[in-house]
Amino acid sequence: MADSVRKVNYCYLKVPNRAAQGDAVLRELREGGVNLLAYSGFPVGKGKAQLDFVPENMAAFRRVARKNGWRVSKAKKGFLITGNDQIGAAHRHISKLGDAKINITAADAICAGKGRYGMILWVKPNNYARAARVLKAK
Repeated sequence: MADSVRKVNYCYLKVPNRAAQGDAVLRELREGGVNLLAYSGFPVGKGKAQLDFVPENMAAFRRVARKNGWRVSKAKKGFLITGNDQIGAAHRHISKLGDAKINITAADAICAGKGRYGMILWVKPNNYARAARVLKAK
């Protein structure tokens, strides 16, 4: 089965880099019925952490954010890739972008169990349309 490469929108939220901050945000999203396709969190310095969200429904995500007074970034674009886990699965897509001289801003990949994997990657906005063509993203 071929990998699926999907265009996605994401946004981020900066929170204090302290225990339970991600828990509180994810709880509110769960209680608000927001399904996340991907989530990533990491420290950004000065006592802050950045939480990246790829919601299935951005409008639902923004409703929960407004209700909680979160200062969420404007929507940005990325790619969500899923497929059968095998040696070189992530490399296939990274190699395509490298061959096209498209720099990857960030990428995260993980095995999902039952022989599946997932990856999310980001490129600069001025490379997005070209990357979408190279990756054959839908």
